[in-house]
Parts: sequence; structure tokens; C-alpha cells
Amino acid sequence: CKRSVRFIPLEQACDGKDDCAGGEDELTCLSREKAHHVLQVYSPGSGWRSVCSDGWTQQHTETACQTLGYTYKPQSSKVPVEDLIQSLKTGPFTAIREGSASTPIHQATIDRSQCTSGSVVSLSCSDCGQVGSQERIVGGTDALIEDWPWQVSLQQGGRHVCGGSLVSPRWVVTAAHCFSGKKELTRWRVMSGRTYMSTLGGSQVDRIILNGEYDPDKNDYDIALMRLSSPITIGVSQRPVCLSPEGFGLAAGSTMAVTGWGYLEENGQVSSTLQKASVPLVDQAQCSSPTMYGNFITPRMICAGFLQGGVDACQGDSGGPLVHFKSSRWHLVGVVSWGVGCARERRPGVYCRVEEMLNWIHTIMEVQKQL
Repeated sequence: CKRSVRFIPLEQACDGKDDCAGGEDELTCLSREKAHHVLQVYSPGSGWRSVCSDGWTQQHTETACQTLGYTYKPQSSKVPVEDLIQSLKTGPFTAIREGSASTPIHQATIDRSQCTSGSVVSLSCSDCGQVGSQERIVGGTDALIEDWPWQVSLQQGGRHVCGGSLVSPRWVVTAAHCFSGKKELTRWRVMSGRTYMSTLGGSQVDRIILNGEYDPDKNDYDIALMRLSSPITIGVSQRPVCLSPEGFGLAAGSTMAVTGWGYLEENGQVSSTLQKASVPLVDQAQCSSPTMYGNFITPRMICAGFLQGGVDACQGDSGGPLVHFKSSRWHLVGVVSWGVGCARERRPGVYCRVEEMLNWIHTIMEVQKQL
């Protein structure tokens, strides 16, 4: 809730009830159906409705993308209704009113029983998570920044402290524990676009925001945002990762990738070259079992790694990305948080679950635009 900077459960947004004092949770209700990136708007009376391509223009595309977030060469296309998943083929639908190109999309539509054009709008607002080609890392291999262009190094006083992930040209997602008593803005630099560790140059920082629920004793809500003083230039070696949508639906065993310049072995030293490793997602019940981490695992955490050990993130990788490749893009699934040792047997890496933090991330980024 922007006016009070109060947070409500994500499921209460766009449910037809004003849970924020100013009703902000019902004002901007846009979504994209995952399979085709179909644009949808929410109405208290009709629920979620797919937007017909009838009368849709490039200006409508730009207006919608401004609402949804990171905008880079916004594009739209048409998806035949018959190609949609079964639950969307019969609607409900909505369409743009004439002369409403600059009006917020959710305020510029009118309900339709069917699309005259026979198609709906598919929206692309960014090139996040795309790379030119297709592992605190123990047991990993050398990597190139062009393949992981969202990876950054957070440095204080010319020394690498943590990793982080670009999620927009101006925002970095990292771990809250990276800033224990170290929030002096002038001492921090964010290095991006580098395969080899460097302490020269980098971006200045004008905001460091820790999640208000962060508990250093339990490592819970271990996430933070850094705002760069000026946007980075998008290119082959500097590009944001996609924020995975709610309900991303990853099964145990799904292949993740973790990257960073952290220790190559437990109690070792920082790597001079970016490292990468592939690790499987560990079943939540198994990771929170007594033989692993027990009740130290909270709903804001996920685990990834091999039960036999051998591959893991380590010191210096904290705050860095755990990503998954899906629908031709890389999505940020986790933030390197904690673990017992590095690459030990039955001690996989523990990551802050990004899906649980989406409401906080989007709200902070939106509120800070006005400051």
C-alpha cells in the first residue's frame, strides 16, 4: 500500500476488495498468462479477463509495459484464441475503447463476450533473462559474464563482499545479511559486466533497503534491494534477469544454475573468475527433515544441491542468483543465503525464495520511483 507503505498478502491484491486505505491494491491489476504472455486485466465483477487485440496499438503496448515494470523495446503480438489453454478459450474477454491509448489499460477496457479479431494480446516488456549463448562455487567451472549478464559483484572499500542480480537497469536484488552494520552508501560499488574480478569503476549506490522482516538469527526474509545512482546500459554483458511469476511451479529435481566469485572450497579464497554450477532443487519436505536442516527451513527458503555434496555455493557468493531456464528465459528463483559449510553431504545450499518476496520487491521499486 503506497500511501502507508504497508504490505498485504499477495492473494488479497486484485480480489475486488480495497485492502489498502487508498485502494491501491485494486488499481493496477495486470497480469500475463505464462504460456503465451497473454495480457489480462482484473475487474471486481468479471475477475481476470484476456485483452482482445481489437484496436490494440503500439501506444497501448507502451502504456501497459510502463505499468508492469522493466521496459525495454516493448512489443506485442496476436495470439489466436483457439491457441490458448483450455480455461482461457471461452473468456471472459475485454477490449480497448477507442481514444484510450494513454489511459491505464485496466481503466480503458470494456467487457466482450468474444474477440472480433479472433485473437488476444501477447505482451513482451523486456529482454530480461536472455543471453547470447547457451557454479560461492565449489565444484563449478569457469563462466563468461555474457552468459550470466545479471550477475554483479557488490564491493565495499574495493573488496568483493557479496554477489547480486540485476532485475532492472537500476535495481539489484541481493541478501540482507550482506549489510550487517555496513550500509554506508558511499563505500559501496556495484561491478557489472565483468567476467574477471575487478575493483576499478563500477556504479555508485543511492539506496540500500533491507526487507523489514529480516531476522539475522534465523536467516529468514534474507533479501535486500540496492538502487544504483544511475541506470546501467543494457548490453550483451549487462542485462536483467527475469523475476519469476507467482506459481512458477518448479518440481524437486529441477535443474538450477548458481553463479558467483565466491570461495572455490570451504575456508578457501575468492575466485578471480566468475564460476557457474548446476544444482538440482531439493524437495522442501526433505530439506526441512530432521536429517537435514529441520525447522531451520521456513516458507521463505528453498534448498538446492546434491545430497552427496561436492557442488555448492560458498562464502562470497551470498546474495547471488539461483536461476532456472524456462520459456526461453532465465528466471531468478533464489538468492544465495546460508548453509552449513560448503558442498557438504546432506547440507545443500539454502536460498531466499524469490517467489515469496515478489510483492515486496515490486512495491519497493514502485514506491522508490517517487523518491
